[in-house]
Amino acid sequence: MIQLRPAAARGHADHGWLKTWHSFSFADYYDPAEMGWSVLRVINDDYIAPGQGFGRHGHRDMEIVTYLLSGPLAHGDSMQNATTFRRPEVQRMSAGRGVTHSEFNPSADETTHLLQIWIEPAVRGIAPEYEQKSFPDEAKRGKWLAVATPDGRDGSLAIHQDASLYATLLAPGEVLTYVPAPGRRAYVHIVRGEATLNGRAMGSGDGAKIADESELVLAAAGDTEVLLFDLP
Repeated sequence: MIQLRPAAARGHADHGWLKTWHSFSFADYYDPAEMGWSVLRVINDDYIAPGQGFGRHGHRDMEIVTYLLSGPLAHGDSMQNATTFRRPEVQRMSAGRGVTHSEFNPSADETTHLLQIWIEPAVRGIAPEYEQKSFPDEAKRGKWLAVATPDGRDGSLAIHQDASLYATLLAPGEVLTYVPAPGRRAYVHIVRGEATLNGRAMGSGDGAKIADESELVLAAAGDTEVLLFDLP
């Protein structure tokens, strides 16, 4: 089963300083049919204006991954982390029993574009954690690069859930496959570009809920960046 989630069907909000598209129900956007997929709860496609950002606010019991696409991001939190980073670095914050943080675009002239990803944790009430690592584009070309996994394998970020996030960059005409283990679900998000997934056409911002597929075949129609979630 592959159920496409077209980019145009996503929730959208324009706050002036923030333009955002929600793959799943979030904030003022609510669709009971789009509450997430397996333990994947949020994919927000955010554009943050120069000099703007999210003020200090709190979370608990959520695995939060920030996948930067362009522009800088300044992060501060109640764990005393304070850093400014750019692509290809990716941030992971385990909110655990409670954390407050802020995310801010410190540039005077660049828009920051990022994907904010939430994954429900398998354990609750743990001490909050923060992690940030670099995942160079060269390491993603033509293959699935592990970005977040339960055990931090192959240099990935370590999340508290039996779920894995992979990224790839494909050239026009390039084909990449993925074989989910029996009983596993998956979600594919096209970050940019165009591709077919098992013959189904997808473009920038499109997603696909996947279950009971023995193989996933991704064929790029142009320069394409894709995230794949392997889910319980």
